[in-house]
Amino acid sequence: MDDFRLGPIGQISRQVTDVQEAVRWYRDVLGLPHLYTFGDLAFFDCDGTRLFLTTGSAAESILYFRVPDVHAAHATLSGRGVTFEGEPHMIHRHEDGTEEWMAFFRDPDGGLLAVMSTRSPT
Repeated sequence: MDDFRLGPIGQISRQVTDVQEAVRWYRDVLGLPHLYTFGDLAFFDCDGTRLFLTTGSAAESILYFRVPDVHAAHATLSGRGVTFEGEPHMIHRHEDGTEEWMAFFRDPDGGLLAVMSTRSPT
């Protein structure tokens, strides 16, 4: 057995009907620190785990596991028989140049999961 292990959950997504109302509620009622909003996408800090809210009708949450290197995790898990939805790809570049990378795959019941990592600017 190799040394590969998934890291802690880095992000959980939830579907909401109105992002602006959800931002108000999660920020003002629950008191979660609001990180940023991009259109219909809003992000909050839950003590180190990011909560990602977006509009939609599906109720399923996606588990995003932190890994040091998304490409290495992709290769290791692919070698174990995991079928990915696509190659690792950059999701977002922050103002400071930090890049967010993810790769998505499904569990045996079709539930969506992801591995995620960040790259510091060079």
